[in-house]
Amino acid sequence: MKILISNDDGYQAPGLVALYDALKDVAEVEVVAPEQNNSAKSNALTLHTPLYVSRGSNGFRYINGTPADCVHVAVTGLLGYRPDLVLSGINNGANMGDDTIYSGTVGAAMEGYLFGIPAIAFSQVERNWGHLQAAAQKARDLVLQMSTQNLIGASPWLLNINIPNLPFDELGHVKLCRLGRRHSAEAVITQTNPRGETMYWIGAAGPSKDDAEGTDFHATTQGHISMTPLKVDLTDHDHLGYWAQTAARLSEPGKSPA
Repeated sequence: MKILISNDDGYQAPGLVALYDALKDVAEVEVVAPEQNNSAKSNALTLHTPLYVSRGSNGFRYINGTPADCVHVAVTGLLGYRPDLVLSGINNGANMGDDTIYSGTVGAAMEGYLFGIPAIAFSQVERNWGHLQAAAQKARDLVLQMSTQNLIGASPWLLNINIPNLPFDELGHVKLCRLGRRHSAEAVITQTNPRGETMYWIGAAGPSKDDAEGTDFHATTQGHISMTPLKVDLTDHDHLGYWAQTAARLSEPGKSPA
């Protein structure tokens, strides 16, 4: 089994190292990750500046770009082969609910999925790497179980997995979940730089809004591991009929706004 690992916290992040160490003896593992922290970069690709690949003192290759850049470059030429599985993480903090839209961790996994490769984004629920080795061991177990069930190398799929910061023996079952929702982010933070200019910092993510049973928020609060299958199609299928009527009215000749 050939596995490509990336992340959004950077090639020296403890979560990335832990994930690599957990899998290096059961698969052929390559790491291609961002040079710097690229959190909240989503699926961004770098199109107007060159990308450079370097190798760090830890042996990992890193790129001066986004998480999606790393997977894109790796799959389309750098590796010289097609990996069987793309993993992203382990992220320093949750990627649940609306977070998945912004997440560079999810973006890296999604890039693999877009190339037809099964992919998983792994995150720990809380920041600061508490019980990281337990999360890495659980990630290893999940990958091996999926391999045993012949899920790797088959049709592409994309999973978002969040692991509570708990000792291994205290981690609950894997729960299949839908994404929850968050409230709006906190207000923007303003500061003044030494030149007297106003700086703006994006505020913290808001608290959970929809954390009902069945959501990723609910599962992880109960100590379980949340697993959410994701898709790329953003079409609002439920309202296509409504918009079809609207489009027809907009297309009627001679009609002008009231």
